[in-house]
Amino acid sequence: MANTFKVVTKPTVSADSSSPTTIYTVPASTTSIVLALLVANKHTSSIKATVQIVSTTASGTTGGGANNGTVNVIKDVSIEEETSLEIMSGQKYVLMTGDILKVYGDNANLDVTLSFMEIT
Repeated sequence: MANTFKVVTKPTVSADSSSPTTIYTVPASTTSIVLALLVANKHTSSIKATVQIVSTTASGTTGGGANNGTVNVIKDVSIEEETSLEIMSGQKYVLMTGDILKVYGDNANLDVTLSFMEIT
């Protein structure tokens, strides 16, 4: 098993909740550990941000054996002008093959930085 640290950056995100920006999709035969997610507001007023994990993988023995679904890690959290919010600081999120991390705001002026480790 190889462990590879990676970073993904997006200079803007969708302002449409029905079409969030895909930040990262876990590749085939890979498990990813999210280490940090930073969302920075580069606008002159506050922006509400939402971060989602989209998963259709089997949840295993929990949840009655049903598949996972789309969940909000944060929903409409206000980020003040010209500041940033580290959402997953000190936490770890395990993503499995095909899982997707998405972000949108009520204004597109958000920068997103994702740090993670892929296990292949």
